[in-house]
Amino acid sequence: MAHDHHNHHGNRDHHDHTDIDWAEMAPHLESQAELYAPLYERALAWLGKEVTEPGLIVDAGSGPGVVSCLFAEVFPGARVVAVDGSAPLLERARARAERLGYGDRFDTLAGELPDVLSDLDYPADLLWAGRSLHHLGDQRTALTAFAERLAPGGTVALMEGGLAPRFLPRDIGIGRPGLQARLEVGEQEWFTRMRAGLPGSVAETEDWPALLATAGLKHTRTRSFLLDLPAPASDRARAYVAAHLSRLRDGLADDLDAEDRATLDRLLDADDEASVHRRSDVFVLAAHTVYTAVRAV
Repeated sequence: MAHDHHNHHGNRDHHDHTDIDWAEMAPHLESQAELYAPLYERALAWLGKEVTEPGLIVDAGSGPGVVSCLFAEVFPGARVVAVDGSAPLLERARARAERLGYGDRFDTLAGELPDVLSDLDYPADLLWAGRSLHHLGDQRTALTAFAERLAPGGTVALMEGGLAPRFLPRDIGIGRPGLQARLEVGEQEWFTRMRAGLPGSVAETEDWPALLATAGLKHTRTRSFLLDLPAPASDRARAYVAAHLSRLRDGLADDLDAEDRATLDRLLDADDEASVHRRSDVFVLAAHTVYTAVRAV
């Protein structure tokens, strides 16, 4: 349930359910999440030190289940429930769990957050929301619902914020230097519009530790994790960069000047030596931040 502009969990794009064919998008989303797997693995290793032998882990906004399956790997004694509003993505998650040998302790739950969490059979020992909370209009109320679905001593882990990914040097030899910095400004404006347009949207200061405390949770912790895929980029990384820039080109077309649009067109033209498909200086550098808090025993 997260948008690709800020590459949440890599699970979901920024479109609403009504305008995306999730079955068609699923392979791309899965590949994108796999690209970010080193970052998620480090985040989950940290959580493994924070959370003692959870019995039930809930991935709220799981998408195609890449991170859900990483939880099953990192916590071999846990049952994992992937929760998402898209049945095709949950089918992908289930197939992935079966393929990796986690099927006997892997479940899926279809429905919209946070209400669908009331359908859980048991309270969660660890509830993970990887860049999905910001797609819910009333984030404060949603966090309270997350907290209510925790077992005593259970942990909520939010992946929100961090740093937007960078792919190219400041001066790429074509167009005006600083293209990605300008794109990031456009993304932030888009994100503000997206949040305002959500059903029941409530403006909220993004002080996640304070919001977790408001939900009645204690002992907040924060840690950021880096993805550093240096140049020259792999084919998978190049495909991700091209897809990301293509969506920015389409989504921010009205916000870009003619020179930046022309530069993006060249970066996306596979026949152009200056494109991200062919140039040697393409990299992926990003940081995601995780916030945790605990329900009192």
